Amino acid sequence: MNKRRVVITGLGVVAPNGITVPEFYDSLHTGRSGIQKIDELKSLNFSCQVAGKPMLKEGYLNNYFNKVQLKGLAATGLEYGVIAGVDAWKDAGLELTENGPTNFDAGIIFGTGILGVDKFREAIYKVDEGNVRRLGSTTVIQTMASGISAFLGGILGCGNIVTTNSSACSTGTEAVLLAYDRISSGQAEIILSGSTSDSGPYVWGGFDAMRILPHKYNDHPQEASRPMSATASGFVPGAGAGALVLESLESARNRNAKIYAEVLGGAVNSGGQRNGGSMTAPNSEAVQKCITKAVHNSGIEAHDIDAINGHLTATTKDPTEIENWTIALQRKGKEFPYINSLKSLTGHCLAASGSIECVASVLQIHKEFIFGNINCQDVHPDILSVIDDSCIPNQTIKIAPKTVIKASFGFGDVNACVIFKKFYD
Repeated sequence: MNKRRVVITGLGVVAPNGITVPEFYDSLHTGRSGIQKIDELKSLNFSCQVAGKPMLKEGYLNNYFNKVQLKGLAATGLEYGVIAGVDAWKDAGLELTENGPTNFDAGIIFGTGILGVDKFREAIYKVDEGNVRRLGSTTVIQTMASGISAFLGGILGCGNIVTTNSSACSTGTEAVLLAYDRISSGQAEIILSGSTSDSGPYVWGGFDAMRILPHKYNDHPQEASRPMSATASGFVPGAGAGALVLESLESARNRNAKIYAEVLGGAVNSGGQRNGGSMTAPNSEAVQKCITKAVHNSGIEAHDIDAINGHLTATTKDPTEIENWTIALQRKGKEFPYINSLKSLTGHCLAASGSIECVASVLQIHKEFIFGNINCQDVHPDILSVIDDSCIPNQTIKIAPKTVIKASFGFGDVNACVIFKKFYD
């Protein structure tokens, strides 16, 4: 069966360094970090007291939620996801009709790792105190994982698949691929895909307890996230949401929609927590297979790739990831593509990382630039032993990439890799 072509017609983002696509693009282009010191983390005795937290202005939620919906709203992941999703839908030129007909050709695949942690905490206290009736009518939708896709489905009137996926750090990239598969196979015309992640100490505390977050940069927060650096000392926790509207080329043409890029395909797999893989470390063989399969499934050659947006979390596994890329693509030294990590600017946004980074990857194609890696002047020597430092830009370069590959390697040894290309008729 011949697959239909799939394009991206809408983008939305809520990131630590930008809560609209124009603001996010400006941060990418200028190298502006969204990582800051969080006083609450200090008061709670966290070792790492910095994080990438989206800053919503007072009253901003009024643009997306009515008074009833806002009452008792305490799920930041729901907030971020709704904002990013609605913005992407509008950006695609699609209508928001409160009581319009159901669109059975449109669906939602919007992932999360966990939703409504703060609401859970509130509910636990009220239940333990015997105040069950004071929980409020929105507690369930704020705390069930599929609350984000269900909420968006109701706002947008989608009648095709409406679901939530969850694959740790791979969630957002996987959501894009699930949407691509459904559209390319003719089962849908439009899918809003993306992912979101709650923010706050109840989400980040477990990672701080694992001692995998940096603690030496509490007074210099924007220097804390250091992917590919010799002085990297752990990932900075973050949060937010990213959203992309995927659409069949035929549908996009019929609507005369703007097209940001084309999705060529990709691959998803798992290392099975074998052969060096574990709950927290990827199986290198599986990572390499995911990359090579993505290239094969997309109908391109490894030498066609102009840029890589890596997973690259600023841990000891960064050099291993780079080595895996060189093996999978059979490209080393100066022949290696440009590579960057959004996490230097946002921290690791957990389940939201893949979708936010997909938005960044698509913007690089659409705006014809490659954003730089900050805090990476001292590239790890093991990385420099396999690729040239010219492949790791420290600031934005004016090069128009035609093909960008985005990968996410998640907790639990799960992998996802998607390939975007400049759209040509």
